[in-house]
Amino acid sequence: MVDIYEDIRKGERGAMISIAAYLILSTFKLICGYLFASSALLADGFNNLTDIVASVAVLIGLRISRKPPDSDHAYGHFRAETVAALIASFIMAMVGIQVIIEAVRTLFERKETAPELWSAGVAVVSALAMLGVYYYNRRLALKINNNALMAAAKDNFSDAIVSIGAAVGIVGAQFGIPWMDPVAAFAVGLLICRTAWEIFRDSTYYLTDGFDENRLLDLRSTIERIPGVEGIKDVKARIHGNQVLVDVVVEVDADLTVMEGHEISDSIEERMHRKHNIMSVHVHVEPKS
Repeated sequence: MVDIYEDIRKGERGAMISIAAYLILSTFKLICGYLFASSALLADGFNNLTDIVASVAVLIGLRISRKPPDSDHAYGHFRAETVAALIASFIMAMVGIQVIIEAVRTLFERKETAPELWSAGVAVVSALAMLGVYYYNRRLALKINNNALMAAAKDNFSDAIVSIGAAVGIVGAQFGIPWMDPVAAFAVGLLICRTAWEIFRDSTYYLTDGFDENRLLDLRSTIERIPGVEGIKDVKARIHGNQVLVDVVVEVDADLTVMEGHEISDSIEERMHRKHNIMSVHVHVEPKS
C-alpha cells in the first residue's frame, strides 16, 4: 500500500501544477479581456476559474484518499477523489451556462467594435502553456494509473482547444465580423458544459461500480492462462478511486490440497498485480465438478 499512497502524492503534484497554471492564466485572460474588450477571452478566463475549482476538488479528493482504512472505511478512502470530481462538475456546469447566457446577451446587443488583436495573442500563448500542462499531467497519470489526474489532464487539453477557439473568434472579428467574438464565447460556454457533463458521466459511472466490459474480458483472459485454473465461474471488477478491485471465482482440480489451492490464488494475485497493476484481488476457489 505504500506504493499506492506514493503514487497519490505524485498525482497531487500534478493537480497543484494545474491550479498554479489556471490561477496565472485566468488572471491574465480576465485582465486582458477587459482591456481589449474581448468577450471570447473573458469567457475563456471564466472557464479557467471553474478549472481552478475542479483542480482544487481533485487535490482535496486525492489528499482524503490517502487516509488509511479505518473502522468505518475498511476499503480506504480512495473514492473521495471521485466524489470531489462529481461536485466540481456541477460547479462547472453552472459557470458554463452563465457564460452562454452572457454571450447571447452580448450578441443581441449588436456590438459594432471588434476586440483588439492583442487579445488573440493572449489566447494563443495561453493555449500553448496549457498544452504543456496537459502533456505533463497525461504522462504522469499514465505512469501512476490515476484516473482523477487523467480527467484533469483531459480538462487541460479542452482548455487549450477553448483558447484556440477564442483566438479564431477574435481574429475573425478583425475582418469586419464583430459578432464572431461573442459567438466564440458561446462556443466556449458549450465546451465548459460538455466538459462538466463528461466529468459527471464518468464520476457517476465509477460510483455505481461501472467497469469497462472489454477490460474485464482482458482480466478474465489473464486469469484463464494461469496454471492450475481449470475454469472461471465468475469475475467482477469495480473502480475504487484510482484502484481496481477484482472478485473472481475459479475452478480447480477437486483433488488438490488446501495448500495447492492457496498457491493458485497467490499466482492469480501476483499475475494481476504484475500485468495489470491491480493490488486488490479476492479469489474464491471451488472444486471443478
